[in-house]
Amino acid sequence: MTQRKYRVIQWATGVVGQAALKHFIENPVIDLVGVAVTNPDKLGKDAGDLVGLPPTGVIATDNVEALVALDADCVFFAGLVKDLDLFERLLRSGKNIVSPAGPFFPTDRYKADFDRLEAACAAGGTSFHGCGVHPGFSGDILPLTLTRLMNRVDLIEVTEVIDKIRNPMVYTEMMGFGRDPEELLANPSRSAEAPYAFEGSMRMVVEGLGKSIERLTTRLEVATAIQDIPYSLGIGLPDTGVVKQGTVAGQHFEWTAWADGKPLIVYHFYWVMGEHVTPQWLTGPSCYKVAIHGDPPLEVHLMGGIGEDGERPFLGLPWTGLVGATAVPAVCDAAPGIVTHLDLGIVQPKGLVR
Repeated sequence: MTQRKYRVIQWATGVVGQAALKHFIENPVIDLVGVAVTNPDKLGKDAGDLVGLPPTGVIATDNVEALVALDADCVFFAGLVKDLDLFERLLRSGKNIVSPAGPFFPTDRYKADFDRLEAACAAGGTSFHGCGVHPGFSGDILPLTLTRLMNRVDLIEVTEVIDKIRNPMVYTEMMGFGRDPEELLANPSRSAEAPYAFEGSMRMVVEGLGKSIERLTTRLEVATAIQDIPYSLGIGLPDTGVVKQGTVAGQHFEWTAWADGKPLIVYHFYWVMGEHVTPQWLTGPSCYKVAIHGDPPLEVHLMGGIGEDGERPFLGLPWTGLVGATAVPAVCDAAPGIVTHLDLGIVQPKGLVR
């Protein structure tokens, strides 16, 4: 069977971008035609070198104009934050976009953003798809699919648990670990806009169940270190900091979407700096968990497989890259406009069996 090949530009090569880049290089239905980087150390390097693969002949660049001018079917944008000006240029130039940076699912709060993207899609005959694991797969596609196994749904809880000692990330410092507990509760490090970025996933589930979100509430509690906790910002890197005893070593964010006067879907985020904290929220490996209360009750855990070290790694960031990368052909084949998970339906990834 012959298959169409899709010409793809990888934009940004952090952990998420590297997972997608590796997939594009190894997938036989993808032609990698460009790689955008911002790190000077990566400029001029072959795309294969960036992910430990043989040379591809595609050289990393920061030349935006040259990338916009490339003949490509899709740009996989893995920057940390959305860039609507760039998105408009790319869409108008005839390139579809898959973006783990969002925006994800149309809500009133981000209507202006989606209006801009819709206009650019119409001008370029292209599609835009915001995707991810959370917001995204674990908080919308997965729970909504699982409701097919329910007779009655009373409450859906989606929980993200990350042990940031076993699974270090660059976000540790920016998220306020090591701060005074009362100070962080009064002025959280996580953006006040964050719950609304996840509202699209909540809306997808709530409206999929025939209801609408009446209000969105938030709550934050913290855990503290019972001893000094050294930490690293990446696997294999030396310790770069210490969370002092008595400072913030755990955060539990709780965001609730209400319907018919009661909670219908709750997102929990437990971020913990290992075991030497109080209260201790860790009860197992880092994972995503979906619990559906109703008839019959249901619970599913989504986690990495056991690695060579006997541990289960937290794969949230690589999965964020892959859930978007595997949707690229479907987005390219979709009708022009905003393409949500609901529009894509059951994605049938191409090139995975090889």
